[in-house]
Amino acid sequence: MPTRIAARPAEPHADAKARLAMAVEGARAEILDLSHRIHASPEPAFEEHQASAWIAEVLERHGYAVERPAGRLATAVRGRMPGGGSGPGARVGVLAEYDALPGLGHGCGHNTMAASGVGAAIALAGLRPELPGEVVFLGTPAEERGSGKQYMIDDGLFEGLDAALLYHPCDRNHVLSFPLASEDVYVTFTGRQSHAAADPWKGLNALDALVLLFSAVGLWRQQLQPDNRVHGVVQEGGTAANIIPDRAKAWFMLRSPDQAEYGRMKARFREMCKGAALATGTQVEVVFEGGAATMKNNRRLAERWIANAAAYGVEDQGPDPTSGSTDMGNVSWVVPTIHPDLAIAPEGTAGHSLAFRDAAVTPRADETTLLAATLVAQTAWDLLADPHLVEAAWREFRGED
Repeated sequence: MPTRIAARPAEPHADAKARLAMAVEGARAEILDLSHRIHASPEPAFEEHQASAWIAEVLERHGYAVERPAGRLATAVRGRMPGGGSGPGARVGVLAEYDALPGLGHGCGHNTMAASGVGAAIALAGLRPELPGEVVFLGTPAEERGSGKQYMIDDGLFEGLDAALLYHPCDRNHVLSFPLASEDVYVTFTGRQSHAAADPWKGLNALDALVLLFSAVGLWRQQLQPDNRVHGVVQEGGTAANIIPDRAKAWFMLRSPDQAEYGRMKARFREMCKGAALATGTQVEVVFEGGAATMKNNRRLAERWIANAAAYGVEDQGPDPTSGSTDMGNVSWVVPTIHPDLAIAPEGTAGHSLAFRDAAVTPRADETTLLAATLVAQTAWDLLADPHLVEAAWREFRGED
């Protein structure tokens, strides 16, 4: 694979792209230090206080006007940099994620996403005098749980953007992905306590209701479409073996590649929760939270990423054969979006695993982080410098092309 510095970047704008690559290299230590610090101090969704503060500090140091918090989320960040060059005034969003998985840390490699987004912002700041538009950096909390980007959409932080760009680490290199519609579901059963040996008949067992729900879900899977998913964990199941539990709680996730099918799944799951409560004489509360949408891929933007990556010997391996969920899907329905993946680990390494967590701070991951920063910055420049590309991306988005 050609190095980012020795290789000639893809046309158009190859000279500017070469300087962007040099700017990323010049900030190598700063970018990788941020990646490693975030990895060493994992913070779960909505609690990314250190990571967001570190990101804000770096952006301010490179001349961005920074808001923290941005909107209602305490750990959301927005940095804005209008360019000094002449041009049509496109506004390109450079995104970053930085939340960790509870109990696992950065098993999804979000430390590399944060650092690459910041790296791209640094590189673009280095060309500010000739920047023909505006760069808007958005630090987006709570991708793993809660869909923080949807809060930011609702808060108007994506209004006025012409594109949104965000790299994701993977075990393959690809641009197009088809994530599943998904939502967190919190199910709480409430019953009545009693002594489990002396007078169990006086109790209403909330844990029995939860066990019944898990059993119903297991049977339901036989009738689900092959690409649909439902999975959950018990969060509360009682306090002592000799007390009939009066409260039991679980966290489920429902997923489907089709929004309409997801709606049917959601309705059926509600009925199953009611059925478990009815069977055990308990009460149930079902709370849906943090919906993630399917992805509206933008092939115009994908083509530019693929061309820019090919200059460094990175071949697109085709659509992701596996699918999770991401709130980047929500973004893709309000602005032209790409969410390409670059490999930081050997093919076959499972995401959300200890192996992937450990891979996220290897030398390979570091080089991928710098490459991602370079490609995000170069693709952003393609958009900032070419109003026809922006128009084409919007035509595709609107279904006119």
